[in-house]
Amino acid sequence: MSLRERLETLGSATPPEGRMDIPQRAASMRNTRAYQELKSHMHMALLERIDLEAMESLTPENLRDELRGLVETLLQEQNVVVNEQERRNLVRDIQYEMLGLGPLEPLLADPTVSDILVNNSQQVYVERRGVIELTDVSFTDDEHLMKIIDKIVSRVGRRIDESSPMVDARLPDGSRVNAIIPPLALDGPTLSIRRFAVIPLTMENLLEFKTLVPEMAELLASLTQAKLNILISGGTGTGKTTLLNILSSFIPAHERIITIEDAAELQLQQPHVVRLETRPPNIEGRGEVNQRALVRNALRMRPDRIILGEVRGAEALDMLQAMNTGHEGSMGTIHANTPRDALTRLENMLGMAGVNSLPKVMRSQIASAINVVVQIARLTDGKRKIVSLQEITGMEGDMITMQEIFSFRQTGVGEGGVVQGYFAATGIRPRFSDRIRAYGLPLSDTLFDPMRRYE
Repeated sequence: MSLRERLETLGSATPPEGRMDIPQRAASMRNTRAYQELKSHMHMALLERIDLEAMESLTPENLRDELRGLVETLLQEQNVVVNEQERRNLVRDIQYEMLGLGPLEPLLADPTVSDILVNNSQQVYVERRGVIELTDVSFTDDEHLMKIIDKIVSRVGRRIDESSPMVDARLPDGSRVNAIIPPLALDGPTLSIRRFAVIPLTMENLLEFKTLVPEMAELLASLTQAKLNILISGGTGTGKTTLLNILSSFIPAHERIITIEDAAELQLQQPHVVRLETRPPNIEGRGEVNQRALVRNALRMRPDRIILGEVRGAEALDMLQAMNTGHEGSMGTIHANTPRDALTRLENMLGMAGVNSLPKVMRSQIASAINVVVQIARLTDGKRKIVSLQEITGMEGDMITMQEIFSFRQTGVGEGGVVQGYFAATGIRPRFSDRIRAYGLPLSDTLFDPMRRYE
């Protein structure tokens, strides 16, 4: 996007009629609308004053300094009476608009914010530590919000308009973005951003958050290194992709990994990684490349492991076939509330792929492909926990048989709604323990002792 386009996406989507009279009193700055009008006026004045060709050659830091100087000069020339804090806010907000994502920039800079939920131009929520709260952030109007959305989606070569009113995109840091606009969104443009940390979370972070305990972390690392096929199951916002990213960090550096996602989110640290991303259809409805096509293509790319960001459709068939034909250690996530529900959803997805086999045949393929299902959940206090780790042991009649190895057992709710409980093994010795030892990985005999509580 050129500098001119960036400047023109400033929040003056609906500038004041005519040449407004700038408020001469600092008290007017306390009025939100007056502040928005002042910012819009400064934008129009800046467009008339700056040399776009000269500024194209500036670095972002130098451009930010130039904008600061121009805004302060204009404030003096216009005789706008503002205090020092208001002056800094105005300079900062104009820099955000021209060089970033406007009102969203402070939220994106806040490391405690995990989700940004824009319901309309005047209502913005965030999620902090699992709790959703309303912010005082707002946009000038719907057109201002639309221009910010356009700026986001255009960066990744996508578009949004009345003929294509829904779009998935991502920010440069990997954060996932979804936008939906009228006529589908009745109250104006809606934007949802799932934040991803600039520094990826590690297993140590999950231990600190008490998402799991060290013994479970050691077991999950061993499962990954022993090349067992793992399916991570959970509801929306439970941290499935985060856990998948962390588990992938235990993959040996010499293996060739291919990731397949709808919107690239994974942040793998290994040197030999190929990242693939789906492509939506163009305005004529052509050119779509879905996950199933990417999985099929990945099989021709000599992968050691295939990591599927989320299994949601017909690609489930190709994923299971890959797991059954030598691509051991592959992983993926799926939306489901229990491990059993995850397998049921997989079976339904095989039907979406046009498989006309008997249910027993499809279940047998699932049972032979997937070794472990990890269930993660967000509890009532907003904290994420691995609530169940189950091994798939095979078939019994027409049913897939599973056995739970670890679980989180809730004992109550403490002060402030904090969920209380502990992790514990069920006492069942998993079949995969022999495979882990075959890979030369340590596995304590006391790990599966049902009498031990892991707080």
